[in-house]
Amino acid sequence: MDKDAAHEDKRSIVIVAMSSGMLLNVTGPTDVFTNADQYVANSGNSGGYDVKVVSPLASKQLKSTAGMTISFELFVGEIEGYIDTLIIAGNDSREASQPGLEPLYQWLTTRNEHNTRRIASICGGAFVLAKAGMLSGRKATTHWQASERLMRAYPDVKVNANPFFTKDGHIYTSAGVSSGIDLSLALVEEDHNRDIAISVARKLVFYLSRPGFQSQFGSLLPLFEREHIGQKTQDWIGDHLSEKLDINKVADHLNMSTRNFTRVFHRETGMPPAKFIEKLRVEAARKYLEDSDLALERIAELCGLGGLVSMRRIFLRHLNTTPSDYRRAFRSSLRDMDVEELLSNAVEEAADTI
Repeated sequence: MDKDAAHEDKRSIVIVAMSSGMLLNVTGPTDVFTNADQYVANSGNSGGYDVKVVSPLASKQLKSTAGMTISFELFVGEIEGYIDTLIIAGNDSREASQPGLEPLYQWLTTRNEHNTRRIASICGGAFVLAKAGMLSGRKATTHWQASERLMRAYPDVKVNANPFFTKDGHIYTSAGVSSGIDLSLALVEEDHNRDIAISVARKLVFYLSRPGFQSQFGSLLPLFEREHIGQKTQDWIGDHLSEKLDINKVADHLNMSTRNFTRVFHRETGMPPAKFIEKLRVEAARKYLEDSDLALERIAELCGLGGLVSMRRIFLRHLNTTPSDYRRAFRSSLRDMDVEELLSNAVEEAADTI
């Protein structure tokens, strides 16, 4: 099929099912495009979607960690001609090293802007595109837990761990799992119009444009060994969060001079102590927001974040969201908002307008 014929008929969507662990990487985009095809047809317009989910392995089988074995009609190497949208759905470090994937990478070398209008990745699929040289010098994102690994492995890739998806030229990359749905909806809107994309989002009970950033999901602090200065500092500060802490007090606790503590701490953790303390306060506040019905003002007090306005500004700086929005998104399941919380949220929103 040549390019002109492809555009006269349906847009070809080729989804390469890389991951056996997270099936939503594959099924999410598949559901978006197949439902969009129905809505486009019902609207009387042309340019729907012909969706093919293909295997990265010549065996045409994928063993799921859930105990399923998925069989495919096609191996990716059998796909020829023009592709509208190629999606590399998921991947992990073990799969990337499989010898059986070499034919996939050889096939990817044949894909470019002339025979593939858009090339995208979901979650760890960014590692596949990076290994194939498609992300060199480009902006990209992946799952927040894998972003640092992507930076280290491919320093020429401009990794941004915050957004749910990123576009650079004809290359699109998305974050973890459900972000593949975010990206797919955006591609449908790009191809057609907002009404079609909204119709699909509503059917899937999903946001067309999901609020927030990946930063809301990941921890602000790395894990340290027990004897690491970061862990020692964290243990002590955790019991004194409501107090007014300064560097001198923390250094005294560790029997170090303020100057030496600051120098060693920055070297060992990669951040100044004051920034570390602020992140610890935010992490403690997140826990209260997720697991308790405490008023926002009380949480700010317990975590040493000042008043409500101050806590809101700090949350926006670190998590790109407000405390009340964070609570609504991440509070423990099946908990109803009570009157006190509703009032707290109203006070916070009013404070923001002052």
